[in-house]
Amino acid sequence: MAIARRVFLGTGALSVWAQRRRPRILLRSSWQSVNIGDVGHTPGALSLLGRYYPEAEITLWAGELEHGAKEFLDHGYPELKIVQGAVASAEVKRAWAQADLYLSGSGSGFPASAHALAFQKATGKPVGVFGVSTDPVSGFGPGLIAEGGTLDELRAKAMLLPPDTLPADLRTVIDRSAFFFCRDTISRDYLKAQGVRTPILEFGPDAQLGMKDRDEVKGLAYMKAHGLEERKFICVVPRLRYTPYYRIRKTARVASDEVKDAINGRTVERDHARLREMIEAYVRKTGRKVLACAEMTYQVELAKQVLVDPLPAEVQKNVVWRDSFWMPDEAASIYARAEAVVSVECHSPLISYKSGTPAFYVRQPTDTCKGQMYRDFGAGEWLFEIDEASGAALWAKLEKIVNQPKQAQAQLRAIMAKVEGRQKRMVEVVKQSCGKRAAG
Repeated sequence: MAIARRVFLGTGALSVWAQRRRPRILLRSSWQSVNIGDVGHTPGALSLLGRYYPEAEITLWAGELEHGAKEFLDHGYPELKIVQGAVASAEVKRAWAQADLYLSGSGSGFPASAHALAFQKATGKPVGVFGVSTDPVSGFGPGLIAEGGTLDELRAKAMLLPPDTLPADLRTVIDRSAFFFCRDTISRDYLKAQGVRTPILEFGPDAQLGMKDRDEVKGLAYMKAHGLEERKFICVVPRLRYTPYYRIRKTARVASDEVKDAINGRTVERDHARLREMIEAYVRKTGRKVLACAEMTYQVELAKQVLVDPLPAEVQKNVVWRDSFWMPDEAASIYARAEAVVSVECHSPLISYKSGTPAFYVRQPTDTCKGQMYRDFGAGEWLFEIDEASGAALWAKLEKIVNQPKQAQAQLRAIMAKVEGRQKRMVEVVKQSCGKRAAG
């Protein structure tokens, strides 16, 4: 709603009504809905903007809202305006015309960067980036390494790249951005070395860390139905080294998929054997339960295949397999009551931290440089490179949390204090970029 302000001029009856409206942000996010991390980016950003910039009016330009993601947002954010569609659609054009700032949400490799550039060129309005990673080393394509590497290896290789490595189209949109927050310092330092000209290039953690949503009704009902007692179970999340998107999206298998499948095939057992070793130690030492669950849709079945079925029968009886996908608010409700979360996926630990529960990220070398964020916000002790972490090492660190929960909670509070400091800074920059224009 517009706010009218009366200004009296002189002593006469003349008055001027200056109209001021709420600043308007077009949030480009919700990249996909087969991953609760990608679903959670959006409510994370909305929660942070609502906390530190409540006067702003947000419109979400969403990529994909399936698997319950649309219902989740409608329930949690009933006043949120949502648009979907191509750049040329009337709905998107109208959103562009109304926006004061295009804010690109968290993701890998600056998702939809071409849309950000098109917006800036068409409207002349500012574009900002809210926590992305830009990995110039791992992946597929000229000069990239399909096997990836440790975070230390990725940093070293990124800093040795010549200063003209950054693709020209990506350089253009970053140079034109009012601000660019990288969710990890490898991305930030690489872009600095490439000489990008955005005036603000800083570390800003993944927006998932801002999500406050919980579905207590579903979460508590699930726990009751499966005998999960508060702080007497852990959650474990599996992952293949490469997500089989062609299977998820039912598209044709291409040459790179053959390479990815080969990497997955020779690493899936050794990656998850160490998690099973940790699970077995936890169950035998504590007598407590384990919830094997998914961050992505394909991991529902994977959890059964690689975490549950191979376990000894006497351990398996203490393991609950979640046989369905969920939204991040239900996951947050259950993670909040777990003793710890151990995940080979990157975002479940972030949901866990925000929910008040310690968590490990067991990083695979193919999972880009985004995992550096754990070191950047002070959770390096709970970050493991999977090829360097035995099941015994995971259990030793988990046992410390089991035996010293107060110390673990103190560590988590310190982590979140650092996160919140950066989050506040991120929104302050959003306000600076967007507020002046809206007030004009």
